[in-house]
Amino acid sequence: MSKSKRPNILFIMSDDHAAHALSCYGSRVNKTPNLDRIANEGIRFDNCFCTNSICEPSRAAILTGTYNHINGVTTIGAHLDNSLPNIAKELKAVGYQTAIFGKWHLGQGLEHWPTGFEEWNILQGQGPYFNPEMVRNGEKIQYEGYSTDIITDLTIEYLKNRDPEKPFFINCHHKAPHRSWEPDEKHKHMYEDETLPLPVTLFDNYENRSNAAREAKMRITTDMTYFDLKLVPPEGESGGAKIPYPDSLDGFSLTPSESGKAVTFGSHEELVEFKYQRYIKDYLRCIASVDDNVGRLLDELEAEGVLDDTVVIYTSDQGFFLGDHGWFDKRFMYEESLRMPFIVRYPKEIKAGSVCEDIMTNVDIPATFADWAGVETADYLQGYSFRPLLSGKAPEGWQESMYYRYWMHLSHHYVSAHYGIRTKDFKLIYYYGEAMGQPNTVDESKQPEWELFDLRNDPHEMKNVYNDPGYRDTVSALKKELHALQAKVGDKPVEEID
Repeated sequence: MSKSKRPNILFIMSDDHAAHALSCYGSRVNKTPNLDRIANEGIRFDNCFCTNSICEPSRAAILTGTYNHINGVTTIGAHLDNSLPNIAKELKAVGYQTAIFGKWHLGQGLEHWPTGFEEWNILQGQGPYFNPEMVRNGEKIQYEGYSTDIITDLTIEYLKNRDPEKPFFINCHHKAPHRSWEPDEKHKHMYEDETLPLPVTLFDNYENRSNAAREAKMRITTDMTYFDLKLVPPEGESGGAKIPYPDSLDGFSLTPSESGKAVTFGSHEELVEFKYQRYIKDYLRCIASVDDNVGRLLDELEAEGVLDDTVVIYTSDQGFFLGDHGWFDKRFMYEESLRMPFIVRYPKEIKAGSVCEDIMTNVDIPATFADWAGVETADYLQGYSFRPLLSGKAPEGWQESMYYRYWMHLSHHYVSAHYGIRTKDFKLIYYYGEAMGQPNTVDESKQPEWELFDLRNDPHEMKNVYNDPGYRDTVSALKKELHALQAKVGDKPVEEID
């Protein structure tokens, strides 16, 4: 592509926004009109997957275009070496104005601050929902207000003051809707008088599944905290639990109907539903603010006359369990955690209302940025430009499967380390159950185990058919393809035990 025709790129990314919490993906629980506009006027990718479902590693893959065993960010705490090549450096070198605002989460200090960005203003670590202290080009600045609004304000300010003669690559990265789901004043009463639909697998009992699924500590039933629920969790799992509501709660707002009263539950199911409703409503309230601010960005691009000259992308760093399998959080290779929302608006190349069902991953994102920018020298990129998919037809030889690896063994939510392969029809997972010397892991061995899901007949992944004789040939073929993918990306399998 000639430099005169290169598009601007606005890359909007949120944190832990599950695809099934966007109405353009058929959400049962909320509406996202501004995000839907991107999909309706562009393309929706239905099979975009992350290669490691945890914030810091996914962000490293998206920035560097490499798998985590290559870029070194295998877990939270394995911070990015900012001397490594990345896509911002590539685009800056070919004349793009480069900037990032909001969540960085790849480490702090001289060895980890953003490089390749002419302008950066980032949250420290995860960052708070309110009144964040941010770091602008190395200088700490205190802001007042709601982080989602502030990050958007900074992005718009940069847009207004940029050089209009040069293309831009702007990253607007929100911390929302990451735990602990604190909504702003505008949205804090949304859904107050509604009962939202329950996930079909909310009461999953983990039969016919791995021990890893049974042992994970991310259950809405037992593992949510005071800051998740905005109240002291009731003790136990059974009926009869009672929650007293305080008159105030350390800055968390209670509705008038809650203050000073108590709730008693007659069954385990009532207790789970109560916790789910509190969790999901705050989560969706945070998303409503993200959606509003995406609308502000689209309006700004339109006002400046550059909307149709700009590739607008919205995604999240991974998926999230919205009560699915009784869980919150992510990490597992199960669908709700693995799938990323990914929508793109660029009318010069994309037919409005397009849908792509081909497989792509977060590692493919920077290769596509490089393609749009006309970069020809980024040989270190392990992904592939998905730009040909925008026309509605995958090129010959396009990937039919993807490789996943979760390294953060038993840390935080007690999820066993695993890797696997997903095709359009099947998913094979190997829980190898070792820390492998990685940072921020627990050095405790788990018995290795396999899971196989037939996604055509079991889309909710409720039955492991690995030991079913009828799938013996499928297992053999998938293992062969898994090892081929590992060899292709340069990762080493651990000893596999049947």
